[in-house]
Amino acid sequence: MGSRWTFDGHIAGIGTASGLRAVVGMWQDSPFGSFSDVMVQQPSGHRLLLAPTSEVAGFIAATYTFDEVRVLDVAASLTDHTLTVDAGPLAIQAVTGARTLLGTALRTVPRRLAVHPRWLAAVNPFAALAAPGARTYGTAGSGRTEFYGVTDLHHVTSAVVRWNGADAGALAPIRPAVTFGFSSVPPRPSIARVRTTVVDGRHGG
Repeated sequence: MGSRWTFDGHIAGIGTASGLRAVVGMWQDSPFGSFSDVMVQQPSGHRLLLAPTSEVAGFIAATYTFDEVRVLDVAASLTDHTLTVDAGPLAIQAVTGARTLLGTALRTVPRRLAVHPRWLAAVNPFAALAAPGARTYGTAGSGRTEFYGVTDLHHVTSAVVRWNGADAGALAPIRPAVTFGFSSVPPRPSIARVRTTVVDGRHGG
């Protein structure tokens, strides 16, 4: 597969009043085909990856840090302002709202530039100023570097989240911040249109 991997799709960040936090990846185009995955951090701090195949799980676990990895069916869809996730112990039904001010600004940047690694490295110092907690460039782990190009951003306005069949509480900020490793999930629940490029520096990527 080489030393550079590109993932094109959406990332949703969801927080709950109970302290359960979830980062949902919905990838329409990737080296592994179309798939979805979920990174979950429980109120205790336990970090869990829910991935659809062993191959996907292996790649993500080599890029981020988890306490547990489960391979199971992961279904996620984003249609008509509704996000639906069904992933083993996790179920989410969320509603997306208006485009954020940052999302409006991001749409003015030509897409080819907005997702280019050199541009993302250059604008990284300003990303946290525009959206606290956000980064466009950083070390993903295991010698890998990630470039995170956001081209649109919408608020999540409501969500019903269930974990092992129990209500995880009302929609809430993603606090404390998730600790999977490199993360660009802002504190306010949102859905981003993204292209993520992962480079393995050990092989000259």
